[in-house]
Amino acid sequence: MNGAWTSPIYRETAIIVLAFIFVSGLALYFLRKTNFYFVTSWASIKSWLIVAPLLFVMFGLPEPWPLVVITLVAIAGAKVFFQLMGMFHRSYFVLICYAGIILLAISVYNDRLDIYNLSPMIVLGTTCLVPLLRNNYRRMIQYMSLTNLAFVFLGWSFMHLALLIKMPNGIYQLMYLLILTEFCDNTTLAISRYVGGRKLFNEIDHRRTWGGFLVSASITILIAAAMRQLLPDRSQVYWLTAGIVASVGGLMGDLVMDVIRKDAGIRTLGAFVLGRGDFLQRMDRLIFVAPIYYYVMLFIQQQMTGPMR
Repeated sequence: MNGAWTSPIYRETAIIVLAFIFVSGLALYFLRKTNFYFVTSWASIKSWLIVAPLLFVMFGLPEPWPLVVITLVAIAGAKVFFQLMGMFHRSYFVLICYAGIILLAISVYNDRLDIYNLSPMIVLGTTCLVPLLRNNYRRMIQYMSLTNLAFVFLGWSFMHLALLIKMPNGIYQLMYLLILTEFCDNTTLAISRYVGGRKLFNEIDHRRTWGGFLVSASITILIAAAMRQLLPDRSQVYWLTAGIVASVGGLMGDLVMDVIRKDAGIRTLGAFVLGRGDFLQRMDRLIFVAPIYYYVMLFIQQQMTGPMR
């Protein structure tokens, strides 16, 4: 099958998004020393000057390469999670999680949604066998719990992006969702720093405010409307839903991972290419966005066109 790069819509979207990132990055580069807000914004955008072109190239390749890319990203995220939790030396639990993510990819490739949704139970059952096979009970509750948490969040939830590719205009919806989610997160932080106000959850994250989030969510919804040509249907219910899910779901994912990091006493692990945060912080907002968007869009399609096979 031909990749998305053969489509004029995909190429046009890539050019517009990359041009926006480049122009924004160029402006922030020259302004970065004049204001603290410009410094942090520059730190956020400079990684995407490298990563965004790579993503457009890889997701524009023929099947199954987009699926392979998503699978590798999920495994990389799980790896960072285990490193943060101090579990990377427990290779048997780590490998079980990796194997579960690969099982998800195989299920998506073969259109076996039944196996996909059964995989959390398979991983749970397998992790429960480890203490028995190793004849060891020490700290096993912690290891089993963290393994299954990593798999559900960074495997089962995140890999709904791969299921999304199977939907009409799937690769376009994927890029659409990634753009909206990343934009909302960065603008929420920037606007919150600038306008201040009441914190969303001051014990969990002191950076985000209600004002910053509401303004950012409103702008994200407007961008969702402007880019609705990437959706299978340009009607209001599609782009409005996408904007809301990207805004609210992304915030939920970010805050939940903040809870885990703070409870573990670890903030970041290295840097994401050149910018702020580590690799996991660049994908954590998708752990809620991906499954919510997938099932909400599936429901909308079923209501508008009848039950889908």
